[in-house]
Amino acid sequence: MSVFLRSSLFAAFQLLITPPFALIALLTFPFDPFTRYRIISLWTRLVLWAVEALCGIRYQVVGAENIPAQACVVLSKHQSAWETLAFQVIFPPQVYVIKRELLWIPFFGWGLAMVSPVAIDRKAGVRALKQMLAQGKDRLQRGFWIIVFPEGTRIAPGARGNYQTGGAAIAVHARAPVVPVAHNAGACWRRHAFRKYPGTITVSIGKPIDTHGKKADAVTRDVEAWIEAEMRRLEHVIA
Repeated sequence: MSVFLRSSLFAAFQLLITPPFALIALLTFPFDPFTRYRIISLWTRLVLWAVEALCGIRYQVVGAENIPAQACVVLSKHQSAWETLAFQVIFPPQVYVIKRELLWIPFFGWGLAMVSPVAIDRKAGVRALKQMLAQGKDRLQRGFWIIVFPEGTRIAPGARGNYQTGGAAIAVHARAPVVPVAHNAGACWRRHAFRKYPGTITVSIGKPIDTHGKKADAVTRDVEAWIEAEMRRLEHVIA
């Protein structure tokens, strides 16, 4: 079966299951945040199953023993939409730092709103930073992990973006550890690409970085150094 046909079947599957799950997500409103998360994340598990069954995209995790028991801030490479799904299976219940406008997207945004994201108005300047720090600390104290892509956008394989300090600032403000993550998902599920290519994605999880007494920019530099070194190692690790 061709890559295009496999990808078309996967897209059709997503279109089929997303509207009813959006309704389910809205119906979870009376429940506590963790119950809502567990119900809504069933959609993610179905999509991951479909992308493996239909597109042949599998994954392996290296360094799973580095995942600590306490809630942390994950700072990760961002290459595709795949990791936003897979992290929900790999890590404990989590929230993302997102731009507020994503909550307005029909179906997808409605479900996203039900899982307690850190939603900020990027046009608000300093006020947006204060929102992010306050909401981030609140989510961590409630037991949610926080996923941040410090480069801010999806980066093509082999490329390197500008690492921003927002995620590290949340960790420093909340005195929470940072867990760096590298992966090569872009080799299978490329940025803005319809075609999904078969292969085994490697997700590499680094040791937690203690943020006590550190500045956000120093933590970010440590994370960047680890991620980019690991990305060079993963560059050709695709089965």
